[in-house]
This record gives sequence, C-alpha cells and structure tokens, in this order.
Amino acid sequence: MQKILISSCLLGEKVRYDGKQILPLSSLISLWQAQGRLISICPEVCGGLKVPREPAEQQANGEIMTISGVNVSAAFKHGAEQALQLCLQHNIHFALLKESSPSCGSQTIYNGFFKGEKTSGQGVTTQLLRAHNINVFSELTINQLAEQLI
Repeated sequence: MQKILISSCLLGEKVRYDGKQILPLSSLISLWQAQGRLISICPEVCGGLKVPREPAEQQANGEIMTISGVNVSAAFKHGAEQALQLCLQHNIHFALLKESSPSCGSQTIYNGFFKGEKTSGQGVTTQLLRAHNINVFSELTINQLAEQLI
C-alpha cells in the first residue's frame, strides 16, 4: 500500500499560522487515515516556527517574509527538508499538501503583498518534493490523487 505525505492541517491539527483548525475536507482523507496510508507533517512547525505565528508569504525573489518583514526562509527550507526526509524514509511518491500555503501550495501561493491575493506558484516544500519526483496534490486535486493510487 502506497503511503501519502499529508499536511497536518488537513487532518484537523491546529498548526496553521493562525492556530485555527481546518475540518477534514474529504471522506478520502478519513479513508486513507483508517487504512494507515497517511504520514503527517507541518513543514512550518518542523522548521521551527510556532503556532500561532505571523502570516508569511513568498516574495518575488523566492524569500519567505512575515508581514512585519522578518525573513523566515531558513525555517521554511528546513521544514521542506524534513518533509523530503519523511518521503525518502517511507518510500512516499505522493503528497497531499495545503493549497496556497508558502510551504505547501502546489498551484497557487499568496502574492507576497499581504492583501489576500493569490498568484500561480509553488510553496517551498512542494518545490523540493517535486524536484525529487514526488507527485504533489492539494485538497483541490484530491480526486486526481485518488485515481493514481494503487
């Protein structure tokens, strides 16, 4: 059975920057959890960031900055490396990560101006995983992930 790396927040864990909980969005997540397929991680927390924490967005130069101007790129990169290590350790080829996150976004991220506007792009963790041939999906593309599982 193929394992799936999943963003902890998609399992309802209170790891988001604002400390709020996301309720599981799909019965597929519950099924995969019951099957023991899911390996959970929050790259931002694994990178050393606290909950709650300031909002952070990826800038045009690739750096991750908080709303008050603190560069948290190193924490994001460290968390991405932790996610990759989990994938390698568990022979994971699929990830289900939170869309629009500066760590986990697979199609969109916030544009770096802290105005709630999104742009096409990938988060730091998604970029690293894809560079290592790990297929990354989001809650918006979960059905496509389901079609690829054995």
